[in-house]
Amino acid sequence: MFELLPLTSDAAVGIEIDGKVLRVPAHFTVAAALLANGQVTCRSSAVSGALRGPFCMMGVCFECLVEIDGVPNVQACMTRVTEGMRVRSMHGKARLA
Repeated sequence: MFELLPLTSDAAVGIEIDGKVLRVPAHFTVAAALLANGQVTCRSSAVSGALRGPFCMMGVCFECLVEIDGVPNVQACMTRVTEGMRVRSMHGKARLA
């Protein structure tokens, strides 16, 4: 469903997704990095436990919530990757600090 477009830059950053270290293009969002690496789910519903993943890719649906660098409930589709970023899938509801 998604297709990677040719790039004019080879810039890449190193990120970690659920313990897996990856190099991804520096212009990617976290959601794009997930999908480009074959991970179509990023959380489970707090109510039913159903798996959820990036859907609208423009910040409207909130299906792509992940934990980034220890901060829960971050929209993966609205967050650009940065060097050393640590992304974790969320299971159920997140605890608020």
